[in-house]
Amino acid sequence: MRQFSLFGLERSRALAERVAARLQVPLAAHEERNFEDGEHKARPLQDVRGHDAFVLHALHGDEVESGNDKLCRLLFFCGALKDAGAARVTAVTPYLCYARKDRRTKPRDPITTRYLGAMFEALGVDRVIAFEVHNLAAFENAFRCPTWHIESAPLLAAHIAPLLGGASAASVSPDAGGAKRAEAFRQALEAITAREVSSAYMEKFRSSGVVSGSILAGDVRGRTAVIIDDLISTGGTLVRAATACRAAGATRVIAAAAHGLFVGGAPELFASPAIDALIVTDTVPPFRLGAESRRLLTLLDASEPISDAIRACHDGG
Repeated sequence: MRQFSLFGLERSRALAERVAARLQVPLAAHEERNFEDGEHKARPLQDVRGHDAFVLHALHGDEVESGNDKLCRLLFFCGALKDAGAARVTAVTPYLCYARKDRRTKPRDPITTRYLGAMFEALGVDRVIAFEVHNLAAFENAFRCPTWHIESAPLLAAHIAPLLGGASAASVSPDAGGAKRAEAFRQALEAITAREVSSAYMEKFRSSGVVSGSILAGDVRGRTAVIIDDLISTGGTLVRAATACRAAGATRVIAAAAHGLFVGGAPELFASPAIDALIVTDTVPPFRLGAESRRLLTLLDASEPISDAIRACHDGG
């Protein structure tokens, strides 16, 4: 078996260290330098010739670097590893940027997810691991190299199941496009609780940033409604779904997502009386939130499913 190296780029180092601890390996040494004109470089500080190299970097914009900055750093570092003789390079993206722009919704629209795949291919990346992408079929079709998708459903279900007590539950998608994700969560929750979990989804249309649609299809009456999404941006979609669930007779509403972006601090979301609990993973740190909002939020550690995927990829599982 090839020697193993795991790198964590600077702005994702905290998560990379937790993944490395679960894999019981040290993070491989590397250097990152910023230049006065805004350019940068990164290089491995150890021999990687013949190695199975993994590079972890979450591609969300933060208070220091934009998603574009992080994407360039990841791509350039993967290229440096290939040039240094790594036998295989895997990009590990706990949050994959541009995954939402996966189809044309207006004439001459870009299909940015496909362009993203082409960039990884051009740098010689052998595999991409991503955690809960927006559209799995679009992700798999955009990349010509092998991909590995990590579902958030098992992690979310394991945390939420004890919160239900003896209450009946419903898995709710905030739009029809997320129905498969909500169904994966429903099955995971049923497997843990050994109780029937119903399904529901919200009608949703988006045009020029305006969201409409108010129909809730499915049974939530007398149940704890668990709204499942891939990410939370401003939180408006979750508030709409939570309000509809309450109007349809849900006794309690839990909102859960893989990634919490919380653009603008998502004030409407944290002020909503319709939502009883809010849960996300730590693929994106909640740096946009104040102390009070953070107190209302539950962060789940995503390092275990990520480390499991890296281990399986390295072992050939």
